[in-house]
Amino acid sequence: MLIGIDASRATIARRTGTELYSLRLIEALLSLDTPHRFRLYFNQPPARGLFVADDRVELRAIPFPRLWTHLRLGLEVMTRPPDVLFVPSHVLPLFTRSPAVVTVHDLGYLHFPQAHPPRQRRYLNWSTRHNARAARVVLADSQATKADLAAHHDIPAGKIMVAYPGYEPDLAPVSDAQAIADVKRRYGIRGDYFLHVGTLQPRKNLARLVRAFANLLATAPRSDVQLVLAGKKGWLYGDLFRQVRRLELEGCVIFSGYVDDADKATLLSGALAYVFPSLYEGFGFPALEAQACDTPLISANTSSLPEVAGDAALLIDPLDVDDMAEAMSRLLNDAALRADLVARGRRNRQRFSWRACAETVMQALKAIHTTKD
Repeated sequence: MLIGIDASRATIARRTGTELYSLRLIEALLSLDTPHRFRLYFNQPPARGLFVADDRVELRAIPFPRLWTHLRLGLEVMTRPPDVLFVPSHVLPLFTRSPAVVTVHDLGYLHFPQAHPPRQRRYLNWSTRHNARAARVVLADSQATKADLAAHHDIPAGKIMVAYPGYEPDLAPVSDAQAIADVKRRYGIRGDYFLHVGTLQPRKNLARLVRAFANLLATAPRSDVQLVLAGKKGWLYGDLFRQVRRLELEGCVIFSGYVDDADKATLLSGALAYVFPSLYEGFGFPALEAQACDTPLISANTSSLPEVAGDAALLIDPLDVDDMAEAMSRLLNDAALRADLVARGRRNRQRFSWRACAETVMQALKAIHTTKD
């Protein structure tokens, strides 16, 4: 069969979770030993060598200035329909003649609407509802997201398949002390540090994390520990910067900006612990990324995060600042606990791979191709 894939999100240079999902999953699909052909759609020509080019793979760049998905991609799949269409990280075109599989990553906008600007919230609600109803099969990143789809959009459970994502294959612990020291110097880190990596936006719950860190500093016998908040500015982040100034934490809380991929493993490996207090996650890539780098993990106990972290994290109530501060204090002062979480993380991360995710997606694509008539 000819499999069409919306690959437009995979070409973004500074990728966040859903763009990374698109890139790695497409790579894994192309690497499967299968007779099927692939047509990848882009709104801009992809970088040379981004995807393997062989007789099974066609790269189709179809630039368009606005509403690319519904106008340009929609026209393409109507006039030259693939046998099946897969949209890994965005919304299905309004019209398509091909049966489709689509991934829905999370429904956090329903649980925490105040964490999204109104226009964004309306679009997320519409696009999720459209995806879930128009697709033949809906892929969910976790059982938690599958349950949300069934509960909030009345999607039959039999239409939803859980396909756990993998994590970055190149992420591994960095033990080179000089490399860690160099990265710390580049990001202005002077000593031991707790780390969070992610777009600065309210759903990440960073305001409570900053308050928890302030409580930790007030009670900890050490004053050299820092909190590093790494990630690009998203939305509604102004209060976070004002809070750091109000608590007089400049120099103790570091906003590093977007972290280059080349620095991520080193920054993770050098951290005392990774703190993931998010209010809601459809999957939570950073939990696995931390475990891949042998970094102890503190994680919220909500949504998909216990499902992903397994028994390899200190689980905290993300609404309880004292609970968060206590977990940070425990890891700051207990080397044996840190080592135990690292060992558990090594076992837990084996449950997740892009190849397994690609095999589940291929199973869904073959199923809708078999039954499309």
